[in-house]
Amino acid sequence: MPDLPATSLDETLGFEAFEREGDEVARARLPVTDAIKQPFGIVHGGAYATLAESLASRATYEAVKPDSIAMGQANDCTFIRPIREGTVHAVGRARQRGRTTWVWDVEMTDEEGRLCALSRLTIAVRPLQR
Repeated sequence: MPDLPATSLDETLGFEAFEREGDEVARARLPVTDAIKQPFGIVHGGAYATLAESLASRATYEAVKPDSIAMGQANDCTFIRPIREGTVHAVGRARQRGRTTWVWDVEMTDEEGRLCALSRLTIAVRPLQR
């Protein structure tokens, strides 16, 4: 397994509770703090996009390790409803699991279960260079 950095963007932004349900579904949370808000007091679009990419990349890596690594290749994020407080809940579903790419759909909701953002991600899978 490659050495992962002690501090990552996930930790910096405050992502929590990463869980996998097999290779097909993954979940995570992001508490809303001032650090992830844009100037108008709502969660910054980059926080949603980062949450989705981190979730999909990590879930893919957990499925393909120890001989391969996984990293974001494309991220298309649509913002539907703003979140000002509480927690962002993310659920990712693997739509395609190939030898060199995986495709994920990630839904992000607020504490009331309302859809706030959608992201479709392509995750590159590459051999681990030793």
